[in-house]
Amino acid sequence: MTQVESPQSFVTREECAKSAWRHGYRVPLGEEAGWSGFRSTTAQGTIWLAASRQHGSWYLALDHAGVEAELGLPAVDIAGPGIARHAFADLGALYAVLMRQYQLAVSLPNAPLHEFMERTRDLPKTTEAERLVVQRIGQNIFRDRLLQYWRGRCPLTDIADQALLRASHIKPWSDCEADGERLDVHNGLLLSALWDAAFDTGLVTFSDDGSPKFSVHLSSEARSSLYFRERLRLTPKHKEFLEWHRTMVFQASR
Repeated sequence: MTQVESPQSFVTREECAKSAWRHGYRVPLGEEAGWSGFRSTTAQGTIWLAASRQHGSWYLALDHAGVEAELGLPAVDIAGPGIARHAFADLGALYAVLMRQYQLAVSLPNAPLHEFMERTRDLPKTTEAERLVVQRIGQNIFRDRLLQYWRGRCPLTDIADQALLRASHIKPWSDCEADGERLDVHNGLLLSALWDAAFDTGLVTFSDDGSPKFSVHLSSEARSSLYFRERLRLTPKHKEFLEWHRTMVFQASR
């Protein structure tokens, strides 16, 4: 079994700290058995970083099951903390994964809900106007986290102009049974404005393989304008919400 450098050399320790700091993990937890631990004030979970002088590799350990599942990285047989450990040939490869890991960790599984509860805990919710203020806060949080989750781009068109992007609820805010559903990033798609309008009105939905399904009420001209580069990449939780959309919104428009 591969062994990490323990204790860490000055260079390794500094590179681990720099890697964590640059990617949102700025609370050092110290080193144990060659692994430096870090937390974030904005993302859930802990990360640990280590290196192997013998193999010239860098290692990342995670304890966030949701992030692990979506990253889908191969695990390596090396002793260490967390629920899985991953190897990288160089710091560039490690940095790329740390960036994505942070984007996921600020969104999964319930980070938006925790932020919403914290920000609205002391706000009045008696009148309709007060409830609308609370709802607007939740929708802004939802949009911010969708931007993180989908890397600031419409996954269908690759459009990255924020003015043209919409945080599309799959199951609308008013139909959700609880705030956990309303703020679940798997209940959302970051779509360009035209796709959002078609999706929101039930003129288009998506199959479990991420391909669009068009309503018979959508004109051929409109359909030809709904350009897309690739299918959506969906998790099982996305598919659960999309099943609701196909049944309650898409079918109703036919």
